[in-house]
Amino acid sequence: MNNILFTCLVGAAVGLGVFGLIRALMPSKRSPVSTIARVDALRAAGPTAGPVGSAPTDLRGRIGERVVEFYLQQGWEQRSLRADLAVLDRSWQGFLATKVVLGASGLIFGPFLFAVIWQLGMGSNPVIPVWMALLCGGVFFVLPDVEVRRDAADKRKDLRRVIGAYLDLVSMNLAGGRGLPEALMAAAEVSDGWALMRIRNCLADARITGTSQWVALGRLGDELGIEELKDLSVTLGLVADDGAKVRESLASRAETMRHRELAEIEGSAGENSQSMLVAQLLLAAGFLVFLIFPAAMRVFQV
Repeated sequence: MNNILFTCLVGAAVGLGVFGLIRALMPSKRSPVSTIARVDALRAAGPTAGPVGSAPTDLRGRIGERVVEFYLQQGWEQRSLRADLAVLDRSWQGFLATKVVLGASGLIFGPFLFAVIWQLGMGSNPVIPVWMALLCGGVFFVLPDVEVRRDAADKRKDLRRVIGAYLDLVSMNLAGGRGLPEALMAAAEVSDGWALMRIRNCLADARITGTSQWVALGRLGDELGIEELKDLSVTLGLVADDGAKVRESLASRAETMRHRELAEIEGSAGENSQSMLVAQLLLAAGFLVFLIFPAAMRVFQV
């Protein structure tokens, strides 16, 4: 009886997962909101994007497209996660497809793991595979978020460090007699690193579209989730016509960013020192227990 119930529950879990996957891939009527959002996304992607009615041909692309439409219909914007993906230069559609595929893999991996344990004689409750499937599916579904946020935090630290040096270069170019637009572009052309490449492409796009460069930097900061770029955009918009004030503002802002970076480095070093101290204390406590244990056993035996 238990074997029959176990087989039914596993079959129901697998069938539900397959039905959800097929339902996600089936075409449905798009709502006006999702259609407008698709047009805006294609317009932002530029001329390299396909037509509005085009669909990706691979399975992963179709899954990502369906999940993106579902997010749009539900109104889930996920701005912070989108900013993390923009920092890592990853697509929102591919990220959602990865989450769905990993979640479906977790739903299959949970019962499979229980089957291995059951064959070893360590489990007999037929309800366990259902909970294991849900648990593994949820954990696998969340894993890409954890990875993206961790990698984006590390990359933002590098970007802030580069922005501090970039502001110093802009201030030096302004002191050399260049105008603000020329100074911003010249400072971004000193290196081919990924951070200055993003800033240089942003400034080049602003020049082509006729947008002011500080406004473009603010949009880049909003896209990447970098508050320093947004503050820089506001500052340059206020003092763009006064070269002396621009130089002073950029120099002070660069100095503030360096002090903040040094404070973060010192704080990280302090945390590492505390961790080493705790490890040493635990090691000493273990050594004391090792020394005292034989004597304590003799006392208690007496």
